[in-house]
Amino acid sequence: MESATAVLFPGESEGYVQSLETYPLKEIGSARWFRQHEYIEKLNMQAILNATASQDEFVKEHLISYSKIPTLIYEVISVEIWKHKVFPILCQLQDFNPKSTFPIYMVIHHEATIINLLETVLFHKESCEAAEEAVLDLLDYCLRKVTCLAAQTVTGETPTQDKLTQSDHSDTATLQDLQEQSTALEFDVSLKALSILRYITDHIDSLTLSTLTRMLNTHNLPCVLVQLVEHCPWSRRTKGQLEKYMDGKWYQVPKVDQLKMTKLDGQVWICLLNLLLRPECQQKYDFNDFNKGQLLKVQSRKYTP
Repeated sequence: MESATAVLFPGESEGYVQSLETYPLKEIGSARWFRQHEYIEKLNMQAILNATASQDEFVKEHLISYSKIPTLIYEVISVEIWKHKVFPILCQLQDFNPKSTFPIYMVIHHEATIINLLETVLFHKESCEAAEEAVLDLLDYCLRKVTCLAAQTVTGETPTQDKLTQSDHSDTATLQDLQEQSTALEFDVSLKALSILRYITDHIDSLTLSTLTRMLNTHNLPCVLVQLVEHCPWSRRTKGQLEKYMDGKWYQVPKVDQLKMTKLDGQVWICLLNLLLRPECQQKYDFNDFNKGQLLKVQSRKYTP
């Protein structure tokens, strides 16, 4: 790999991965926590570079070797709890007027960084296996995101702006601005969670029986996916023009391409096929009248290659 295209060299990546640790909720936003956030940012960028260029994915190998994938899962759930339990309280405090809101934004953005990294490495079967029992926690996390995504679509609450990056945040932004940015990031995080669910279903045969039970019986994932197919949160109409969300942005879709399947459509369908056509899933899933009725709804969907 040329140094000009490298964020980290293998030795640096190994050191960063070795240093990863879990932090209690009260330490989120501390100096040590922000240092780890910087490490994860760089690991995420390097992992994407390696995967995109089909190079040696040494970040993934280090995460597996040092058993740090469960650590990343713990961290992403911790930030999710902080966003839902701590951040709203900060916004309600009348005497809380920070000079800069950027540190708070970085905590909010941390969830998107980790989910990005997990999406990149969990494409591989060995990474899913390395998650061990933490895959159940990740599964619950992803299903929370996807379920909220489906619910927002039904109520018409799908975000209308493009994906936000760190450069979009102003240091003078108010707490209300942060709440709006958090909502916009939540949409993109939910789509990443959908991709991770698809990768987990790809590797069902190497995961525990409890994982399969959690997906099919506890959460009834096939019916949740039917809602996504039916309401399609990454598709909208603006002034009569069809728009679809791809690669972090909303794009107008020409009439000739309106029936083409997008990457996000494909993730949902592959996930459904994995859950419904595999023999072990068919034996486990309860094909009762309600579930059959929900699954039959997807028959009317038409796509072109």
